[in-house]
Amino acid sequence: MGGETPRGGGLSRRRFFGTTAAASAGVVLTTAPAPAARAADDDGAVDVAITVNGTAEKLHVDPRVTLLDALRERLGLTGTKKGCDRGQCGACTVHVDGRRVLSCLTLAATADGRKVTTIEGLADGDDLHPVQRAFVECDGFQCGFCTSGQIMSAAALLKEGHAWTDEEIREAMSGNICRCGAYPGIVEAIKTARRAD
Repeated sequence: MGGETPRGGGLSRRRFFGTTAAASAGVVLTTAPAPAARAADDDGAVDVAITVNGTAEKLHVDPRVTLLDALRERLGLTGTKKGCDRGQCGACTVHVDGRRVLSCLTLAATADGRKVTTIEGLADGDDLHPVQRAFVECDGFQCGFCTSGQIMSAAALLKEGHAWTDEEIREAMSGNICRCGAYPGIVEAIKTARRAD
């Protein structure tokens, strides 16, 4: 019954599905090469011109690439750490035009035309930034994984000119997580750097 012609004429179910399958295959075969041809003509990447630690850089990146990945993978600046990759730990903190940002949540394309400072560019040659010196003096780190983000956030905090008490410092630095619990040393380092500045 499945392959026979129905009593009222027209198509049987078997013939209907066979014709539909053949037509679908034809559509797939004729349209499949088009996306590949478009990808070859235009890869969808964008040009980004940024100044990183005083050096002009030009990148050709997928628009979905984060600033963190561009810094680490394209420019070899691995001091900025990839921690949670969700904007919750602060290990990836850098400065964009002097303001602290989480580079894992910032698209590289949005930094076009801007100045980016990473931990590698904070010191002046061999002369450490006051916050870097204070972190060493006050033992503001243990394993060191979060340290670059902590230092970048603390340096911006000092420029912002607020957070004078221990409580205010802790609140302003709350986006930077230290799994080792070196918070007393971090707070002391920020106060020491403020006095030296």
